[in-house]
Amino acid sequence: MPKERLDPGLVRLCGVLAVGAFAPLLDSTIVAVAVDVLADDLGVATTTVQWVSTAYLLAFALVMPVSGWAGERFGTRRVWLGALALFCVGSLLCASAWSAGSLVVFRGVQGVGGGLMLPVLQTIVVRACGGRQVGRLVAMVSLPALLGPVLGPVFGGLLLGHLHWRWIFYVNLPVCALALFLAWRSVPRDRRQGASRLDVVGLVLVCPGLTALVYGLSQCGGQDGAGGGWVVLPMAAGAVLLAVFVVRSLRSSAPLIDMRLFRLRSFAATSVLMFAGGSTTYGGMFLLPLYCQLVLDKGVVTTGLLLVPQGIGALAARGAGVLTDRMGPRPVVVAGLLLSAVATWPFAASVGEGAVVGVALFFRGLGTSAVNLAVTVGAYQGLDDSRVADASTTTRILQQLGGSFGIAALAVLLQRGGHSASAFAHAFGVMAVLTVCAVMAAALLPGHRGAASAPLATAEGRT
Repeated sequence: MPKERLDPGLVRLCGVLAVGAFAPLLDSTIVAVAVDVLADDLGVATTTVQWVSTAYLLAFALVMPVSGWAGERFGTRRVWLGALALFCVGSLLCASAWSAGSLVVFRGVQGVGGGLMLPVLQTIVVRACGGRQVGRLVAMVSLPALLGPVLGPVFGGLLLGHLHWRWIFYVNLPVCALALFLAWRSVPRDRRQGASRLDVVGLVLVCPGLTALVYGLSQCGGQDGAGGGWVVLPMAAGAVLLAVFVVRSLRSSAPLIDMRLFRLRSFAATSVLMFAGGSTTYGGMFLLPLYCQLVLDKGVVTTGLLLVPQGIGALAARGAGVLTDRMGPRPVVVAGLLLSAVATWPFAASVGEGAVVGVALFFRGLGTSAVNLAVTVGAYQGLDDSRVADASTTTRILQQLGGSFGIAALAVLLQRGGHSASAFAHAFGVMAVLTVCAVMAAALLPGHRGAASAPLATAEGRT
């Protein structure tokens, strides 16, 4: 069957959105390699500088639940432009920071912009294509997410090696300016969906709940470990707030995020895979640079170069979009999970050296990115247009929580093992086993030919 040609207008729209998404996704990977430099220049401990990343994650988690409602209320085009502008302002403020405290606050401003952007991006794309060829279009807009881990460590190492650390934020400004110009001209004005009044009670429950949970997870690698009060108390409070939010959402006629989406088998399976995918993707981004530096004894720039094969594999995974459109998400996800697990195993078996590193990272990038792409497509199966925004917000939240959980769990394993080679092997082994376990959830995804390319079906509406 010949491949259906993509609408040039949709291709152009995806390209414009990809430019906008590139700044926050590249920024997060660059900042990750700058922790030691920031600590030295600002005259503070490394644990203090870690708040530069934690503040971004907390702000990101805080605003994501509002993104769906904001897109319905003000239009996704306005929210996209506003979020881009806010991220740009936050980058300028970060580059102008005069202390560690001011930098932490300004990173929070960046996090608000990034937290609004990414869910709205998915909503714009899925609505624009009407549910057809979602896999190929998602592959296009996800290109920044694939390039970030490739370019971030290398670019960050070069900037920090030759320029002041402020340039890791200055580089965002021309990207944001170009993205704003293109979006102003190309992103269509959308019809507002007649959003109901903001669910303030739900907002008060879910935003602090998510923030407390992410904060608790981010502290697992601290001095007190996973059982410390700074971990247990916020995580317990966050879990209680989120549980109350879920119960209230199921009973509300106009919830902030519609939890009834989980009644759809495919969406429930997708949610589990989003959490698992976030854990392995962000966990790998945390673990692999440390492995190269502490076990293989490589410098920052060399580490970035060693990770390039993983990015090349991720770019090769763009072809999974076509397969997902033709075959449905299930076979692509299952194959990608198994490939990712096999490619992670050399590191768990302590044979991740020399040429083995490059080969294993290529196939790990290929498998992981294919899974993330196909799972994103599966999230919208069986949903009508009015529920796309809720699906985008929910999947992004789960991916973010999965990433925080993965990083926290791996940090604890490394801490308990003294960051030794055996500790890294144990951490990689756990990651490989969890990847294989996710195959059970993948069995519930749509798998027949044409499932992923059919128009969005009408699902159970809000009551």
